[in-house]
Formats: sequence, C-alpha cells, structure tokens
Amino acid sequence: MSDEARTLTDVVTRLRRALRTSIRSEWPWDALPMAQVELLQTLAERPPMRVGDLAAELRLAPNTVSGLVGQLIENGLVERGGDPTDRRVARLSVTPKGHEQLAVWQAAHEKRIGTALDKLEPGERADVVRALAALDHLVDHLRAH
Repeated sequence: MSDEARTLTDVVTRLRRALRTSIRSEWPWDALPMAQVELLQTLAERPPMRVGDLAAELRLAPNTVSGLVGQLIENGLVERGGDPTDRRVARLSVTPKGHEQLAVWQAAHEKRIGTALDKLEPGERADVVRALAALDHLVDHLRAH
C-alpha cells in the first residue's frame, strides 16, 4: 500500500470517528444508528428499492438489511410498497418522516463541519475545498469496484 493510500485511509477513518463522536451532543444518536442513516440515504437517492438490491448496493447481507429495514419501518422512516410488475416483490422508500430525519441529520453534520472549517487557517480551508472534487471522483472509483 502506498503512503498516500495509508494516510488517506487513516484520515478518513479518523474523520468518520470524529463526526460520529461530535454529532452525539446534538443528534440523539441511539435513535438512528449510522447503519440506518446510510440505508436511508441510499433509499433517498434511489427509491424505490427491493431489499436485495439495497443489500447489494450497501454490500451487506440481505438478512442484515432486512433487520435494519424492519426497524426503520417500525419507526415510520421507511415504507414498504408493492411492485407494479410483480405483486410478490416489495419496494422500499423513505417516508416524509424519514426525509425529515435525514434533513436534521444532514444539517447537524453541516453545522459541525462548518464550525470546524471556520477554525482552519485560510490556506488549509482552501486546500480542503480544492480537494473536494478529487475526493468525489475517488468515491466514484470506489463505488465501481
């Protein structure tokens, strides 16, 4: 592994951990664990989806996704609907309440990240902003594999 890949892996891991830790003061974390947030985000981006397709997209076992979906349905954040082409298949989509929860979660993260960005030196902040497009492309390459 190259030093760049090792450093980026370390920074991304620490960034995710810092975001999860810092958001707990504003977001009722135990009400919506990260796995459920990621599932909701995926459903919000590509609705409606079958459990199997959602599991493949998230690269999780179908039974894991099914359990998460059950919890989200129970909490009114996801709904199960029919498939017009196959009545045996259920399609999942985010409810209005689920979209609202995602918006609150997103706003809380934006606030935390914005506050941290404001504490950077102007040159550091510019470096972060310049890196965003490249990081976005990196995500595309990671999704392709």
